[in-house]
Formats: sequence, C-alpha cells, structure tokens
Amino acid sequence: MAKQKKQKNTSSTICLNKRARYEYHIEDKLEAGVSLAGWEVKSLRDGRGQLVDSYVLIKDGEAWLVGANISPLSQACTHFVTEPRRDRKLLLHRRQIDRLTEEVEAKGYSCVALGLYWKSGRVKCEIALVKGKKLHDKRETEKNRDWDRQKQRIMAER
Repeated sequence: MAKQKKQKNTSSTICLNKRARYEYHIEDKLEAGVSLAGWEVKSLRDGRGQLVDSYVLIKDGEAWLVGANISPLSQACTHFVTEPRRDRKLLLHRRQIDRLTEEVEAKGYSCVALGLYWKSGRVKCEIALVKGKKLHDKRETEKNRDWDRQKQRIMAER
C-alpha cells in the first residue's frame, strides 16, 4: 500500500493558545512579526508549533516570545543543533513596545501570545494585554459555552 500524505492546512492559522482565552480577560490585541530561523519556518509550515504556556517578556527595550514550542522536522535540520523552546524576538514598533511596557508595569496587565498565523508569506504573532480571571468567571464562561452548545442542538433538531 502507498503511504498516504498528510493533509495540507489551507487556513492561515498555524496554532492558537486556547488556554489563554479561558484563563484571561483579553483587553487589547496587537500583531507582531516573529524573527525565526529557516528550520522553524519549515516546521511551522508542517503545523508543528505550540503556544501553550507562552508569554511575552519585555527586556532591554525589546519584546520576546518565551515558552513557544516549535518542534523541528527530522529531515529539515540534521546538520545543526535545534532548540525548540528558545526565546524568539518579536518585531514591534518602539511606540508599541513602550505602550506594552507601561501597561504591564503600571496597570498590572500581563502580555500573552494568542496565536500564530501566516500573513503575506510571513509568520505573525497575535499578542494581547490580559488580566487574569477569577474562579467564578471561569465557571460562568463554561456555563455560557454549555448553554450555547445546547441552543445549537435544539435549533438543529427543528
């Protein structure tokens, strides 16, 4: 039997951080470019990126994506050592970095990565300023999600 090829992902989304939407109230979103090595781009084309537990750190006037995991392809990177969880530089304007710094330090927000996607052949990262949810907020989110699911089932029966 012939080996079946893996389905190509036709959508522009590479990966999402669903946990962040559950854990935090999203206040503001930004789009940032990501500085990547060649093997990382190849891996992302194959859908090997994960943003679970990733966040944005601002140090020395630069924004860094920390904790993102891009696992290497076995055939793409055989001649050098790859580090899947290395810190990756985010490409933002100076004003954007200054605003993020001000919000995080003064107002108590956190900055997390919500998703990676393709835009004009380049990898972009959607980052957000967030505040943590309390336990009762998380329960309310689950109740609303369950109720929406039930409404869809009821409407489908009719």
